[in-house]
Amino acid sequence: MNRLNRASVSRSLRAVALAMGLTACLSAQAQIRFTYSADGSEVTDAQTGLTWRRCSAGQTWSAGTCSGGLSVYTHEAALVYAASQSGWRLPNVKELRSLVDTSRVVPAIDTVAFPGTASMTYWSSTPNIQLSSSAWSVEFNLGAVSSTARNTVVVMVRLVR
Repeated sequence: MNRLNRASVSRSLRAVALAMGLTACLSAQAQIRFTYSADGSEVTDAQTGLTWRRCSAGQTWSAGTCSGGLSVYTHEAALVYAASQSGWRLPNVKELRSLVDTSRVVPAIDTVAFPGTASMTYWSSTPNIQLSSSAWSVEFNLGAVSSTARNTVVVMVRLVR
């Protein structure tokens, strides 16, 4: 019985070591994928060429992280907010979905590149052409794309350029 327990523990430790190695590999890939602005408040994605604000709307970049409360908007208010931010815009659903990291959950995004991201829904600029009262959004709890009511639901915003 004692040998069986040791063998089981040994297999478990090897599995943990393997998982840690894979995690380190994933972190290295993320570091190659994303580059940061001089002040750290923006991140450029090498896969898409897009530059993103690292913090969600309502948060500010300070001391190497995002801090402050998250702002929520209806879809129309999100579009107005984005238009008021010089040089920035609301991403389309394909762009926003590109940030989903399927190796992560809650949130399903690289939290080094995007610290403080809520495991919640974020607006895209893409309307749902089959249901005019909705627009497409990305849920960063698990990374799903969903159709969200434009005028009655308030959700988060992340800007791109």
